[in-house]
Amino acid sequence: MNLNRLVRPNILRLTPYSCARDEFKGVDAKAFLDANENPYNSPLNRYPDPLQENLKRELERVKGVPAECTFLGNGSDEAIDLVYRIFCEPGRDNVVAIAPTYGMYRVCADINDVAYRPVPLDADFQLHADRLLSATDERTKVIWICSPNNPTGNHMQRSEVERVLREFEGIVVIDEAYSDFSDAIPFRNSLAAHPNLIVLNTMSKAWASAAIRLGMAFASPEIIALFNRVKYPYNVNLLTQQAATDILHSLPRVSQWVNALLTERAHLIPSVAELPICRKVYPTDANFFLVKVTDADHIYHYLVQQGIVVRNRSRVELCQDCLRITVGTPQENCLLLAALRQYKR
Repeated sequence: MNLNRLVRPNILRLTPYSCARDEFKGVDAKAFLDANENPYNSPLNRYPDPLQENLKRELERVKGVPAECTFLGNGSDEAIDLVYRIFCEPGRDNVVAIAPTYGMYRVCADINDVAYRPVPLDADFQLHADRLLSATDERTKVIWICSPNNPTGNHMQRSEVERVLREFEGIVVIDEAYSDFSDAIPFRNSLAAHPNLIVLNTMSKAWASAAIRLGMAFASPEIIALFNRVKYPYNVNLLTQQAATDILHSLPRVSQWVNALLTERAHLIPSVAELPICRKVYPTDANFFLVKVTDADHIYHYLVQQGIVVRNRSRVELCQDCLRITVGTPQENCLLLAALRQYKR
């Protein structure tokens, strides 16, 4: 793949900002007098590692992706925005995405003045490679695929995704934010086979750390070098790096959380499916599920009055009268079921 053909010319010419900490390598320093920092209030007085090298080594141990193939950002949303800023020329290029899917792909396209081309999934919320590929043209730089998908919950058929990877000559981004809840083999294990692949991950879901705002992008070292060239100098703060390191050392506890949620999901879905208001519960590989109900707007507002917040997806393509429900604790799930059983219209 000719990566330079895909990158915006101004990004190829860009001289990135040079951090003080980037310039210092070698022996241990006795005095840091290079970055105009306040010498008091350690460790918060010092700028964090701009490339998060220690944290990337911890992630390599857990995720199995080399540190040089890893970008860390302020949530996955930073990586999504960087894809547009690196590869898509405003007012000229376009991207293709499955629909329905995560809304930030379109929002970032609009912010960056890049045409966004949604391609509807089929009735089972599956993508078809030929439909995605047919929506591309010579100005299409990126195809977005979320798997397991949000808001539908299902993972995309691997053979169709692999066909897109083989036949599309641009960048393919696969967002695997919910992959820890799925039995599907993650695409981050296939980076070497697909030089045009970027895989997104997050600490917000299975790792129960949404508040620290840490997202990951896995790709070839050449693509990661472009991310590092364009990102803001100290984009991941020290507190986030420390909190992420701590949670990565708690893998058994995280596995217990995931297993508990999967157990709750297995109990909650059949209980919702038998309710009179339920028309269909769609298959899911995530920590949430999509349910078609008799009147999503009315039921959503009823639940809000009961102090229970779900997501009304009725105005999303193919999701009319659908609610997206996150699997909670046993107590939260009982509150939801009790409220829905008492619902009357």
